[in-house]
Amino acid sequence: MKMIRLWGIVLLAGLAACKTGQPVTGNHTSNTVLVPQGVAWAALWQQQSGEYKALCLQAYQLAALRLDQYLAQSHGKPLAVVTDIDETVLDNSPYSVHQSLNKKGYDEKSWAEWTAKAVADTVPGAPAFFKYAASKGVQVFYITNRQESERAATLKNLQRFNFPYTDDQHLLLKTTTSGKEPRRQQVLQQYDIVMLFGDNLSDFSAIFDKKPVEERNSAALKSSAEFGSRFIVLPNPMYGDWEGALYNFQYKLTEQQKDSIMQATLKNY
Repeated sequence: MKMIRLWGIVLLAGLAACKTGQPVTGNHTSNTVLVPQGVAWAALWQQQSGEYKALCLQAYQLAALRLDQYLAQSHGKPLAVVTDIDETVLDNSPYSVHQSLNKKGYDEKSWAEWTAKAVADTVPGAPAFFKYAASKGVQVFYITNRQESERAATLKNLQRFNFPYTDDQHLLLKTTTSGKEPRRQQVLQQYDIVMLFGDNLSDFSAIFDKKPVEERNSAALKSSAEFGSRFIVLPNPMYGDWEGALYNFQYKLTEQQKDSIMQATLKNY
């Protein structure tokens, strides 16, 4: 019965998120819980829907066509592609499910325990694309905000599926900042980056880093020509800066405080 009640809550969260109209008013009362239980609904979609798989395959098949176009052009440096890891090449939805069903959100300790297992499955289409890129002489760099302590397990997980260039040189982990621009610039010193892959807008450009909702959405629209060309976006409804922007990246807020803020942004009629 406990599991049935939980999935009832999650279902309500999913339905509420699909409504359109005006933002929910401050007087709105609801038994719906978006944080953290609602994440299980998103993870369920990622794990079970054909639509998720189709979107990922679409992204990587488009990327292969674009890569061929870039290969046909002349370049001053060797070519490289840069990719994020989590929800871009590796699927961490089991972690989200585990935390959500235990009424918990992300925390560094539980995340480190999950990544240490090195058992995350692949995002559909990712292994084939990056192997194809490597076969064409294109270097692959993995820029991730995983910690240095996760290096060995991360390489092990990637190597399990024979991802190319899975070595210390090509794995750029988080150092002093979560912003990825310094690491992208590091790659640009020796290579022309023809494409970037990620599930979070900050995986592509510093113009998206830690920006309020309206600013990051506006920046996305202004960068429309890049998406599907140089920027290849993978779907991730479970977490990301889109969520943090809603509560101004105040990650130390309680789950209840985050939930209240997120519910206030829902559109209803």
